[in-house]
Amino acid sequence: MSLGIGIPIFVFVITMMVIFWRPGGINEAWPASIGAIIILVTGAVSQGDIADILSKISGASITIMATIVMAVILESFGFFHWAAARLAVLSKGSGYRLYWYIQLLCFLMTLLFNNDGSILITTPILILLLKNLRLKPHQMIPYLLSGALIATASSAPIGVSNIVNLIALEIVHMTLYMHTAMMFVPATLGLIFMSSFMFFVLKKKLPKELPGSAYDIEEMFFSKHFHPLKGKISVETKKKRTQFMIKLLLFVFIMRCLLFVASYFAIPIAFVAVLGSAVLLVWRWYALGTNPIDIIKKTPWHILIFAFSMYVIIYGLHNAGLTALLVDMLNPIVNQGLLAASFIMGGLVSVLSNLFNNHPALMVGTIALTEMGLDPITLKTIYLANIIGSDMGSLLLPIGTLASLIWMHILRQYHIKVTWKDYMSVSFIVIPLTTVFTLFLLYYWVQLMFG
Repeated sequence: MSLGIGIPIFVFVITMMVIFWRPGGINEAWPASIGAIIILVTGAVSQGDIADILSKISGASITIMATIVMAVILESFGFFHWAAARLAVLSKGSGYRLYWYIQLLCFLMTLLFNNDGSILITTPILILLLKNLRLKPHQMIPYLLSGALIATASSAPIGVSNIVNLIALEIVHMTLYMHTAMMFVPATLGLIFMSSFMFFVLKKKLPKELPGSAYDIEEMFFSKHFHPLKGKISVETKKKRTQFMIKLLLFVFIMRCLLFVASYFAIPIAFVAVLGSAVLLVWRWYALGTNPIDIIKKTPWHILIFAFSMYVIIYGLHNAGLTALLVDMLNPIVNQGLLAASFIMGGLVSVLSNLFNNHPALMVGTIALTEMGLDPITLKTIYLANIIGSDMGSLLLPIGTLASLIWMHILRQYHIKVTWKDYMSVSFIVIPLTTVFTLFLLYYWVQLMFG
């Protein structure tokens, strides 16, 4: 192995090892940024490459951070405590019904925001809900695990729910609108299959009947944080809170729809996302009289550093010849036909994601695709197969995605122990079949769309 390719590979491997290990609970942005600095110092990535990287990740990063800001703002409004209280009421004492409502909540939160934001916000709320229901730790795990899996996988239907998906869209020059048109139906059906399959796998571990709540989650939050409200909004009754939350949800939903409208008319979606966050921030300032500075402090800006740093490292591998090597290996496979190519590439990205995390796996796979000289439909279809591997197939191990790493970290903070055995007892049964099922659906959906 030449020194030229040896240094980027060494930096990449060491960086991923530290990210997985997280000594002292270190943030994943630190090892990624140190690795990127080494790549830059060694000259593996040029200044021209940096400009290209910034052009590809800037729009995606701004869009994702704007949606995370929206999620943090909604949390400050008490939306997630309100949602947790609604789950407790809607479950009507049934552990099975609670499972389905948690699945629906995690799916919708990822679609309305993104997978990392969904994990960051819903996991603490689910822990609060499950503890309030006085469930034992072993009874909490099925709900927390199934919720995390569906929240992470739910970034597949629409590209805007995952930062690495958005970056990859820029690489293949695919609009958010086209991604959704080709992917929403097969990916959503795949998620329904996944939720149903998980239910049967976990059914024996779910309590049939739930104990009563120890206290009212909603009342506790609103009495602590929303009294008084300086007369701007009135939420002193549950009915008024519900009306207010529905207005918030409707606003977020409209802004989400406008992202796709913007994509269709070639308007930068980052502009729409920032506008939505700004309006919601002003709304919050007016309603609560709270200075926006606290939102800046709560927003996980390190995600931007992580995304940029990982892309620098991947670009170093690309410049060292890794992509050219992959192209030589994969070209014969891709030429075997669209179905075989989709399965092999989707499977390859799944394996690479579980070994090295889905951020570098999808980036490497996508860059390789763009250098194969494929026709537009073939390129887009195989790219979407990569997305299925990156967003669903990556969940075989808890190190496969940044969202699952964040989830494990949150559980440790709350002293909830979920072992790899607990995780894999579900993922090894559910994830491979879900990935294969969704890849089949994607192929036949594309055939239906384009003949």
